[in-house]
Amino acid sequence: MTAAAYETHRAALADVVAIPVTPFTADGALDTEAHRTLLRRLLDGGIRTLTPNGNTGEFYALTPDERRAVTELTVEEAGGRATVLVGIGHDVPTAVAAARHARDLGAQLVMVHQPVHPYVSEGGWVDYHRAIAEAVPEVGVVPYLRNPALSGLRLAELADACPNVIGVKYAVPDAAHFAAFARDAGLERFVWIAGLAETYAPAYFSAGATGFTSGLVNVAPAVSLHMLHALRAGDYPAAMKVWEQIRRFEELRGANGSANNVTVVKEALASLGLCRRDVRPPSKPLPEEQRAEVAALAAGWSV
Repeated sequence: MTAAAYETHRAALADVVAIPVTPFTADGALDTEAHRTLLRRLLDGGIRTLTPNGNTGEFYALTPDERRAVTELTVEEAGGRATVLVGIGHDVPTAVAAARHARDLGAQLVMVHQPVHPYVSEGGWVDYHRAIAEAVPEVGVVPYLRNPALSGLRLAELADACPNVIGVKYAVPDAAHFAAFARDAGLERFVWIAGLAETYAPAYFSAGATGFTSGLVNVAPAVSLHMLHALRAGDYPAAMKVWEQIRRFEELRGANGSANNVTVVKEALASLGLCRRDVRPPSKPLPEEQRAEVAALAAGWSV
């Protein structure tokens, strides 16, 4: 990775890192027309970092062929207008193949989903990410951290071996733990992304984050960008005004262990006529009695 690419990739991560939804047709297939419309809406709204195959994109509910198709479509639509951070994961050979596919398409970065395994050792975590990062040395690598037991020293160990590990999507819901972890790993060494979206962004920015992920951005790009601009300016009262504006929407997404995380976003998009509300198991469409509230929230942001 060249020095110029390194700095460009870091800048792309210190931003609103959008996690686009994956729309489906009535018969359950990928709705590529709706998908393109939604991506163009994000780009036209000023979003410059896209993560196909993220959790809001229902990564674990997509087939391998579908994940490749989502990557290809996103890279094509992004063109030169946005950086693409492709979500990858599963076993090491599958993750490596996906990373190489993303690289060959021209994607600049990959995000490695938290290993889905009942037994994850700290050394094994390093080995897993190292195998992936070493397979694509010219691509920036961003681990997705959800494990509070992992030491920041292990992340530093990984980056010592793989200098293309340049950012971290940090999604442990504990701002004090994040502050300590980031400093143990190297606060300036990585781009720290608040991986629990807008509701955690103010607290995590105060501790060193410079970007945040967003699923809400699918619905209201301007709202997410407003929070980013406030946080970059150090205007926490303004950021918290946005926080108050989105609080109920994010509470609905986070209820019952985030069971409706994707569901609420797609319901809002459906209320705006942008895609169907369909989600795949183990998610489920929103109950009829909650749809009007989501539609009202979405309508309020669109005016």
